[in-house]
Amino acid sequence: MKDVEMSANASNDKVEYPRTIFIRRHSVVTRLTHWLNVLCLSFLLLSGLQIFNAHPELYWGHYGANGDPAVLTIGSDDDGGTPSGFLRVAGFQIPTTGVLGVSNVDGEPTARAFPSWATVPSFQDLAAGRRWHFFFAWLFVINGILYLGFGLLSGHFRRDLAPKVYELSPRHLGREVLDHARLRFPEGEEARHYNALQKLTYLAVIVVLLPLMVLTGLTMSPGVDAALPALVEIFGGRQSARTIHFITASALVIFVIVHVAMVILSGTWNNIRSMITGRYAILEKGPRS
Repeated sequence: MKDVEMSANASNDKVEYPRTIFIRRHSVVTRLTHWLNVLCLSFLLLSGLQIFNAHPELYWGHYGANGDPAVLTIGSDDDGGTPSGFLRVAGFQIPTTGVLGVSNVDGEPTARAFPSWATVPSFQDLAAGRRWHFFFAWLFVINGILYLGFGLLSGHFRRDLAPKVYELSPRHLGREVLDHARLRFPEGEEARHYNALQKLTYLAVIVVLLPLMVLTGLTMSPGVDAALPALVEIFGGRQSARTIHFITASALVIFVIVHVAMVILSGTWNNIRSMITGRYAILEKGPRS
């Protein structure tokens, strides 16, 4: 967040306000790991849905198979020769034909938990889905280790992501929530830094969601279970780990949707440019004291 550059329309002899200046908001490492994460998470989601389609039910505990009580099911009924899709969660059933459970394949309604356009590969192939998933999972882990190492050694976490004490006060957080609800985004000096909601959200993703997703993914591996049996006990069984894995992945999808929406609403090109070149434009309305 250093290296301020004056825009070309600002005179060295006489500065007129308001003026646009550029700050360096993201380092090269942050930008590269961010876009690699975008690639990895995209393929992890699409291949993960392919894997889920092989058995579209979630359980809790050590057991999970046809006939066992499921906490979530995406399935189909074939009443009267016309299949209808449904989503069942904790006993409550919602019709989802055309989206979940049943979708059109070559013009025909076909029983399939997630539609073909949402999976990699598009056709049902568990083995191929697992290969895609594992490749991008390990690439994602390596990329995450590089980002964590850089963040700790460079002071990025302490300087840019650690919230100040006053930012955690209910009054301050309440004001930021209200500003976001009204689509009022930081300007001028405040735009130089992440706000408290951004810091807390990014830390929750980095420290809680992503490690939980990786650990539960490892817990579902028989080879890892044999080497680290304690993981199974920590999560209460492989089926519990699978359910938590699905929940954390869903939470990440929600985070990405909100994140993209905020990028668009707060200035699409400015935000994208800062994550490509590192330069972020802010509007100064007067001399700094």
